[in-house]
Amino acid sequence: MGSQKKRPVVLTAADREELVRVTRTGVHPASVIRRARVLLALDTSAGEIGSQEVIAARLGVSGETLRLVAKRFAETGGDVQATIARKKRDLPPVPSPVTGEVEARLIAMACSPPPPGHARWSLRLLEKHVALVEDIPDLDHSTIGRVLKKRNCVLT
Repeated sequence: MGSQKKRPVVLTAADREELVRVTRTGVHPASVIRRARVLLALDTSAGEIGSQEVIAARLGVSGETLRLVAKRFAETGGDVQATIARKKRDLPPVPSPVTGEVEARLIAMACSPPPPGHARWSLRLLEKHVALVEDIPDLDHSTIGRVLKKRNCVLT
């Protein structure tokens, strides 16, 4: 009952209608339908709601799911679509070390003649030579292979 007092979910008639439509019609991901059902069950505008344990048992979710959906509803300022939809990530978690310039330098190195004592470039040999060049970040041989494969550069 704690989250219902801290973060009450109050839906407008249009929001309720939209959530009912999401749960009953169309094709939606299961997580979206589950969050929509939770919002409908937590709606205090329709009258008194049961305890958190009863709601969780009826919907087949945990009490933590109820708490998180109510928290997200409060954080989004009562926006139903933002609450039930998946969060959009702003940026990838780690920017790729391979930029266009790095890719061009890598392809140029792979197309150049191999060093003395070697008949051809291998991915591990390219990895060692990339590590020696100062303005190219150290790349793993699998990353080098992906870049070359993407550009159809075949090591001969």
